Amino acid sequence: MAAELASDPDSMVMPVDTAKLQHTADSLKAHPATLPANGKGGKPKVFVPNPTKALWLSLVCPGAGQIYNRKYWKLPFIYGGFLGCAYALMWNQMMYRDYSQAYLDIMDDNPNTNSYLDMLPPRYDITGREDQFKNIFKRKKNFYRRYRDLSAFCFVGVYLLSVVDAYVDAQLSVFDISPDLSMRVEPAVIGQPALLGSSSGRSAYGVGCSLTF
Repeated sequence: MAAELASDPDSMVMPVDTAKLQHTADSLKAHPATLPANGKGGKPKVFVPNPTKALWLSLVCPGAGQIYNRKYWKLPFIYGGFLGCAYALMWNQMMYRDYSQAYLDIMDDNPNTNSYLDMLPPRYDITGREDQFKNIFKRKKNFYRRYRDLSAFCFVGVYLLSVVDAYVDAQLSVFDISPDLSMRVEPAVIGQPALLGSSSGRSAYGVGCSLTF
C-alpha cells in the first residue's frame, strides 16, 4: 500500500476544505479593499496651496487666504482683531468729538455754547476755574485723538498681518521638515595627522558636535 502511494503522486494531494474557501470569499465581498482617492492604486493627492493665489485672496478679502489654505482655526483671531480695532476706533472717535466740541465751547465767549457742562457732574460749578478745565479738555481731546489714530494703525496692521500669514503659510506648506532632529557628540581629530614614519604632523584631539535637521 505504501509503495502504491509513493508511485502515484496524485494520491498525495490533500483534500480541499470547500467550506473554508467559501467563508473567505464571503469575507472579501463583505469587506472589500479600499483604494486611494485617485482610484489608480497610488498615494492620495495632497492639497498644496498656491502662495500667489493665497496672497491675492487675502488682499481682496481678509481671511479668504486662510480659508483657501484650509486653516479655518485662524479666522476667529483675524476677525476678532478687526472687531476689536473697529470698536476702539469708533469709541475714541466719539470721545474725541465730544471733548473737541467741549473745548471749543469753553474757549469762546458765547454763554449759549455750553456743551462742556455735559462732560461734568450735574450742577457742577467751575466758576473761577475755567483755565484749569480748558487745559483738562485740551488734554482729553489730544488723548482720544492719539488713541483713535493708534486704533486705525492697528486695524491696518491686522489686515497686513492676515495677508502675510496667508502667503507665508502657503509657502511653508511645501517646506520639507525632516522628523530626524538630533545632535551627535563624538571624538574628533583636529588638524593634520602625522604620516607613517614622520613626526612632523600636527594634530589635536577633541570633541565634535553635529546637528541633523
